[in-house]
Amino acid sequence: MEFKKERILVIDDERPIREVLSASLADEGFIVDSAENAEVGLQKIQNFKPDVVLLDIWMPGDKDGMDLMREVASWPDRPEIIMMSGHGTIETAVEATKLGAWDFVEKPVSMDKVIILLKNVLDLQKIRVEKRSLLNKLRQNIAIVGNSASAKKVKELIAKVAPTNSWVLVQGEPGVGKELVAVNIHYLSQRAGQSFVDFKCAHMTEDLIEGELFGYEKGSVIGSTDERKGSFDFADGGTLFLDDVDHLPMAVQAKLLKYLEDQKIQRVGGTKQVDLDVRVIAATTKDLKSLVERGLFREDLYYRLHVVPFEIPPLKDRREDIEPLIFHFSEKSCLSGGYPEKKFSAKALKELVKHDWPGNVREIKNFVERIYILTPEEVVDVHDLTFAGLNQGEGGGAFTEIGSFREARAQFEKEYIVRKINEHNGNISKTAEAIGLERSYLHRKIKNFGIELES
Repeated sequence: MEFKKERILVIDDERPIREVLSASLADEGFIVDSAENAEVGLQKIQNFKPDVVLLDIWMPGDKDGMDLMREVASWPDRPEIIMMSGHGTIETAVEATKLGAWDFVEKPVSMDKVIILLKNVLDLQKIRVEKRSLLNKLRQNIAIVGNSASAKKVKELIAKVAPTNSWVLVQGEPGVGKELVAVNIHYLSQRAGQSFVDFKCAHMTEDLIEGELFGYEKGSVIGSTDERKGSFDFADGGTLFLDDVDHLPMAVQAKLLKYLEDQKIQRVGGTKQVDLDVRVIAATTKDLKSLVERGLFREDLYYRLHVVPFEIPPLKDRREDIEPLIFHFSEKSCLSGGYPEKKFSAKALKELVKHDWPGNVREIKNFVERIYILTPEEVVDVHDLTFAGLNQGEGGGAFTEIGSFREARAQFEKEYIVRKINEHNGNISKTAEAIGLERSYLHRKIKNFGIELES
């Protein structure tokens, strides 16, 4: 059995055991070191930095194996520990396990068993490292972008609330990034390794929403003899994000309130109470307090959800975030679409910051993607903004209403060709050369688009 050069530390006061284990493990391809007591073992854990420690429980001196285990138990990057003993008790094994020992083996030690244990623990370590790496990449990818006081406040609040299990309510206009706040809270919490379930309340019909959320008891659905799990089940151990929570019918609001009170759900058609561990984060574009006053949302549920409220202001109220967002989505377009990097002229950036962005962050994202698809220039200038669909009319405007992507591309392509022809004073040969097209192909485009040329 061949292993990568993982490091194993053997800590045992009996020299023959140290030598046999060290030689056998070295033959298997491990890098091995050993220590004759707990004091030396502690030093070598810090200096040798083993991946796994084989640790004898009973050793002479001021510290034995259990003392060492207690000392390293709280270390953030401690190695995995396999305890060894020739006369251990069940109580000792239980205590060692509680302190974080991977396993407990009796002496005389079976090398076959040790190799299997090492393989299992090292495989698990690799999975944990990969998982941490993926989580770190994910956290970088979902970072809240912006330098405004509002953005900084949101980031600070996320950092405070993420380690807790408090319910959270996120409020703000469409497109401001409410789901991004929820995702950040989840992946910065202890629940990061579990499911994040996104439940779109507005996408469900009233007769289906309860079952999709809480599940169905066996036999409660015609033609089905099996129990059906709902989104609460799928989020067990993790986070359930209730987007547009104001769309929940009153009956479902009551069941949600019950879960928030005792962490139990009841499936549709059932009577049994099911214990679940789910963190609920709700979001809305509405003023829930106003809905409560109008009798459209339960007051008790509102206050249950309102433990930690997030108010995300629209981009027009935090214009200093617009430029960082443009650069952020520009970088993402390069990475995901394989496009060469574009720069924005000072005048273009000034116009973009002046724009009201009624669709907020989502609108900026779509706009930047469109710029990368439809404008070939390396530097994006003011005239490219209108070409890419930015309406610079009174009040900051909105994007031009266009149908399908094919229609949008055709419209922009036509406008682009007209603009380039005008730039070259109607000279088709120079225009074709400038935009990298064959002259005959450009003529076909002009004909297909019905572009009229000045004689």
